[in-house]
Amino acid sequence: MTRPTARVLALLEILQSGGTRTVAELAQRLGVDERTVRRYVVHLTDLDIPVRSVRGRYGGYRLAPGFRMPPLMLTDEEALAVLLGLIAGRRAGLATSSVAAAESAAAKMRRTLPEALGRRLDALLENVEFTQRPRPSAASETTVLLLLAEAARDRTPVAIDYTAADGRRTERVLHPYGIVAHSGRWYVTGADSVSGETRTFRLDRVTAPRLLAGAFAPPDGFEPADHVLSGLARIPYRHEISLRVQGTADQVAAAFPLGIAAVQDIADDGWVGVRMRAERLDWVPGLLAGLGLPFAVEGPDALRTLVRALAERLAAAAG
Repeated sequence: MTRPTARVLALLEILQSGGTRTVAELAQRLGVDERTVRRYVVHLTDLDIPVRSVRGRYGGYRLAPGFRMPPLMLTDEEALAVLLGLIAGRRAGLATSSVAAAESAAAKMRRTLPEALGRRLDALLENVEFTQRPRPSAASETTVLLLLAEAARDRTPVAIDYTAADGRRTERVLHPYGIVAHSGRWYVTGADSVSGETRTFRLDRVTAPRLLAGAFAPPDGFEPADHVLSGLARIPYRHEISLRVQGTADQVAAAFPLGIAAVQDIADDGWVGVRMRAERLDWVPGLLAGLGLPFAVEGPDALRTLVRALAERLAAAAG
């Protein structure tokens, strides 16, 4: 939802609370000037919402007596799908800068549902439990996310300010090819004016995006999600891990969590090469043991030691 659209709906909510609201009051509450308030009122009347103008010293705007927005008509399955979608998005870490946005949206939708259906959904939400913990989120500004999504759709260049992991800030022009959500973060990938390459940027580090004139065409067959995942797998970490795993490239890639490993064919002998990067090695032996595929550690030596230690503990437990 664009910011003007959100403010038009906010205006409707204020008017639905009853009474006559002056233009000055509405402008202050919406954070816009009085001329913009009058434009928003025109939008509402164009939607056949009966906003009445009250003249005089205490005049302003009010809704016609007896007007109420019609209830949101959803089937049980549709209402459940919407609420579970809101919960899933929050737990996946795909939050915007407003932490309470999902809860607020769910509460507003809940108020519009028939009483019987609302009680049943309340019963589910109060008693449901999840086996996976919520992901922490790196919140992105809603305006940044929506503007870049619009630019990717319309193939429009965007000027952005970007803060790198080391705190260095740069200005650059981006041709956004697509938006990707991964592990509780939003990413944008596209052609970067500074490096001259196709780059991936975290949206929570992007500020002040501005649409520019012009247009571009992404490369044929470009897959934004694949580019983001392969880029994340190449980020430098403390440990460089090299493996050989038996199986096809597709089979081996599917055995690893997304974004962790870069898989490549190394020879036509039924084995493939796997490259990984990690800050710590203690979790890697358990991951390898769970692959269900034969593997060989090429490096580092510290990983071989940890794998042998895990094998000894497993052997002892089995004995």
